[in-house]
Amino acid sequence: MSTIRLERLRPGIGALLLGLAVAGPVLAADSRASASALERYRHERAVCSSGRSNQDRATCMKEAGAALAEARRGALGAGDGTRYAENALDHCKSLPEADRKDCVARIEQGTQSGSVSGGGILRERVTREAVPMDAAPAASTPQ
Repeated sequence: MSTIRLERLRPGIGALLLGLAVAGPVLAADSRASASALERYRHERAVCSSGRSNQDRATCMKEAGAALAEARRGALGAGDGTRYAENALDHCKSLPEADRKDCVARIEQGTQSGSVSGGGILRERVTREAVPMDAAPAASTPQ
């Protein structure tokens, strides 16, 4: 009777072992992400405590805690700048079509200067347009 039960359990044991084999790397990745989020939280708290933040200390600490909570829920970006770029491009959506193209070009290909703590970020992209010779205004001659 015990061999019958063992035979019935073998497919379940195989599935359990397969599940553990698949879940292992996922759990390890979650553990690494959690450790990374905790490390980032500790760094942000140190910045808050040192006064190097562009916020008052209480707000800075509150934001650091909120970011840690979001990271633990998996709702915070990876920190690779992807969401930052997406947010910047979202600002272009509210512009008229003619201006939107220039806005996207500034985000994707322009130069950036300034900082949030310094009062703002300036993005610039210079476009030079050549004027055909036949379109140039005729030189005026003195009379």
